[in-house]
Amino acid sequence: MKLSVNIDHIATLRQARMTNEPDPVTAAALAELGGADGITVHLRQDRRHIQERDVEILRRVIKSKLNMEMAVSMEMVKIALKYKPDICTLVPESKDEVTTSGGLDVSMFADKIQEVAGNLLAAGIGVSLFIDPGIEQVKACHRLGMRVVELNTGDFAKNAGNSYAKLELDKIAKSVTYARKLNFTLLAGHGLTYQNVRPIAAIEEIEELNIGHSIVANAAFVGMKEAVARMKELLAC
Repeated sequence: MKLSVNIDHIATLRQARMTNEPDPVTAAALAELGGADGITVHLRQDRRHIQERDVEILRRVIKSKLNMEMAVSMEMVKIALKYKPDICTLVPESKDEVTTSGGLDVSMFADKIQEVAGNLLAAGIGVSLFIDPGIEQVKACHRLGMRVVELNTGDFAKNAGNSYAKLELDKIAKSVTYARKLNFTLLAGHGLTYQNVRPIAAIEEIEELNIGHSIVANAAFVGMKEAVARMKELLAC
């Protein structure tokens, strides 16, 4: 299973002092040395961590896949068209949230999603939709002609260790089975840690996981290269 490492919180630490370190680009390079198959950044509309300059340099420097998470907005489309990440993941975004709090409501925002995704796809940029697990959301993505989805593992992650975790895992597994019948490429992420990742990694149809906070937190003690390598080991088990 592939691993894309989200380096947003390296930038969070940098922005806390409005200085130039730690550098997300250096973190990305070390993540690749540790075995990362891709680098993920969320360029938020409020620019709370990742900045446009980070995206520009990462596009030139990294050797793996660059995934830019972004709100469903034409402002972000213009930026994506300028820097050409390999794929853009469309996510819901609220200025009051600490982190992404849920998946896109694809049915409710179908027209806007189609407009944004259409512009990206026309430019040769891949598009993934970040959705909560559920058959109806998968159907809504299919109706829009989308073929890549990232399943939100947040509810599973926060319930890891209690009785609700199995229910959430079953929901994810059913969504995966249904989506594969429709020939989707399946990714997953949000809230995954070294302690809870294995049940998700065991779902063979999921091709890639996006993991950030837990890796960055571990990197504070062992370094980014080693933190990524340890996560890759878990995904291989």
